[in-house]
Amino acid sequence: MKLNIGSVDRALRIVAGLVLIALAATGTVGLWGWLGVVPLLTGVFRFCPLYTLLGINTCPR
Repeated sequence: MKLNIGSVDRALRIVAGLVLIALAATGTVGLWGWLGVVPLLTGVFRFCPLYTLLGINTCPR
């Protein structure tokens, strides 16, 4: 698994994921807020399968 998410992209994904999960947990948004798990996990692991398919790499290496 080759890293394909850079540091800025990673930080944005983690923050967005945590915000969506928090909003879903408090009932502010519906169940779709739990989809925040996807950007959270891709940010934590620094790998996005969709980026691989599209040939995108935001990692500076």
